[in-house]
Amino acid sequence: MKSGAEPRGPIFLGLNIDHCATLREARYSADKREHGEMIEPDPVAFALAAERAGADGITVHPREDTRHIRRGDVRRLRKALQVPLNMEMACTDDMIRFALEIRPAAVCVVPERREEVTTEGGLDAHGHRDRVAACVTEMNRAGIATSLFIEPEPRQIDAAAEVGAPVIELHTGAFANAWYNSSKRAEELSKLVAAAERAFSLGLIINLGHGINYTNIRDVRRVPYVHEMNIGHSIISRALFDGVSDAVQTMKRLMNPGL
Repeated sequence: MKSGAEPRGPIFLGLNIDHCATLREARYSADKREHGEMIEPDPVAFALAAERAGADGITVHPREDTRHIRRGDVRRLRKALQVPLNMEMACTDDMIRFALEIRPAAVCVVPERREEVTTEGGLDAHGHRDRVAACVTEMNRAGIATSLFIEPEPRQIDAAAEVGAPVIELHTGAFANAWYNSSKRAEELSKLVAAAERAFSLGLIINLGHGINYTNIRDVRRVPYVHEMNIGHSIISRALFDGVSDAVQTMKRLMNPGL
């Protein structure tokens, strides 16, 4: 497949619902309950609506400080969903234990810093090889598909393959941030294409995530060999105006025109 060629088969949509929970926490962070009575919106109800609309999977990121998704949300999602649950997680003993308790279909190991509103930048799998390898081994042993959220850099891709991660999620944030600078945007897209080609040659499954929206999707989908895109903020924003079904279905059409 040539660089930028159409991917084979449909690209799947993993919908990140963290920012639905962000809206709930803006008013109800002090309440121990996660749903019911006056507490809204319920991220599990949002996830089920997205599932009915055609989302291929649901992604959540329970953080140590529970700034949006709470662990109770994850437990309820695990019981309620028919589509796969993907849990983003820091590479810590506590989160490894939680993943082994929940047994989601997949986990994506990400960096985590308290000051971030959302995850910014990729995991340094190369610099923290032993720690990441131990986490991947635990997840693989439990039958949980493990992805590493990494920058589109050769050493990070090689490290992912070396530690035994079957999947990578390439961080598309630099591309998204360069959207209004045409030369920089082209440069970042070229990095993503080259990274995907390298990863494919190593036998890795390739996902994309961060900053993908209804405008830049037309270029993002030119990255070859992509299995899934994880998209959250843009879909939740559109759902405020157009509803969950339209927001999900419109994105899926843009991801896979003609299918």
